[in-house]
Order: sequence, then C-alpha cells, then structure tokens
Amino acid sequence: MATDTPIRPAATILLVRDAPAFQVLMVKRHHQIDFASGALVFPGGKTHQGDHDPAWASHATAWDAAPADERALRIAAIREVYEEAGVLLARDAAGAVFHGDERMGPAREAVAKDERPFIDLVAELGVRIDLAALTPFARWITPSLMPKRFDTWFYLAQANSEQLACCDGWETVDAEWIAPAEAIALAAAGERKVIFPTRMNLQLLAEATSGADAVARAKARPLVVVEPKVQPGDDGPVLVIPSDAGYGEVAEPLSAIG
Repeated sequence: MATDTPIRPAATILLVRDAPAFQVLMVKRHHQIDFASGALVFPGGKTHQGDHDPAWASHATAWDAAPADERALRIAAIREVYEEAGVLLARDAAGAVFHGDERMGPAREAVAKDERPFIDLVAELGVRIDLAALTPFARWITPSLMPKRFDTWFYLAQANSEQLACCDGWETVDAEWIAPAEAIALAAAGERKVIFPTRMNLQLLAEATSGADAVARAKARPLVVVEPKVQPGDDGPVLVIPSDAGYGEVAEPLSAIG
C-alpha cells in the first residue's frame, strides 16, 4: 500500500552497560504521546533544525570522521538521550569522559521544548558531544501502511560515565536499565509494551554478551535498511523484513503490530 506520507529522519540510541550485568537503557513513553504511547523504547526522536547547525563542528568530537549525512542524526541521538534520560555523551576540554554537571538537570525541559538550543547548553558546559561514541546498529523505515513514517537510525553506545538515567516526566515516565532478554520476556508475558522494531533490535542486541561485543558485532554486520513489507501469510497478512539484515527470517502477523 503506497502512500504519500512524508518520511521524517529520526535517531535513537541503544545505550548499554556491563555492570551489574549487560543491560540497555530503555524509557517508557508517556501514554498521551501520539506515537508508541506507553511503550518501552530506546531514547530517540525526530531530528530538529538545530541538529543541522554547522556550528556543531566546534562542539563535537570526530566531526570530520563522521559521515556528513549522519552528523545531524548522531547529534539528534545524543540530544534525545539527554532530554529523555538526562545522560549526556560528551568529553571535557581535556578529552576525558564527561561525568555530568549540576547545570544539566535544570536545562533539560528548556532544551526538550526548543526554548533553549542544545548547542547553547553544550557550549556553556565547556564540553564536546561525543560523535565517536556512536556506532550504527540498524536502520528502519516505517512501513507505508502507517499514518506516521520515520527513517530511523539506531545507534549503539557504551555508557561511559557516572551519570544516572532519570526520565523527563513529560515524554517519558520511567527509565530503566534492563537486560535485552529480560525486556523481550516481559513483553512476551504482557508485562511491557514493546513495538515491533524495538523487539527486533532487542533480539539482535541480546546476541551480544557485553557492550564491547555488541559494538564489535555492529561494526562487522552490514547495515541493511529495513522497511517491512506486507505479504500474505497462512493465517493472514504478515510483515516481512530483509533476510540479510541480521534478524533471520521474520514474518510478523499484522494483527500483532501495535
């Protein structure tokens, strides 16, 4: 089913840690949000105009190393995990990992509501956001049958600071570190709502044993764009994805898509 629904660029981030166990940071979407309301997701969202500001070249690491068409996406991913979970992936003037600042908390709502440019906060903190910390993990395009469509890049990053994740209270109502397999099990038991792309990427992440292993696997795996297609199945229509994308053979009943 073809539509003329615009496809908006978006970025999300799988932030992982190894202690106390291999876990990924997930947030629960507010029930009043119009997309994936109430679902357990990775922090992320649409790119904003400010993510394209060329001035970021002076406020980001690995600017020249990052593909030009990915810079705004990586900035968006870093901005979103700051807005939704209060974690800022950055390095200080000496190049050391940034561990947070008391100015970060009060600025979150203003940044999230576009009342203050994210770059302005980064400049005030005297840090550079860490583009090099992000590794492409997956890329999904929302099927044409959906009313809203996104071209979403999933980035993987290892948690490398002492910052504590805390939900923002307006877009997200909870933030938790959880083992990928546990999140899948809770979704299967009906204790968590997890949408199809999130579940597929949790399954892919669950194949790793540590943050370093997850990064190594992502770097070794070809990045295949996943745009689910509708095909007839034995018990009704199913969504299928490319078999070479790393997820195996997938045929998701259309009736199960939330």
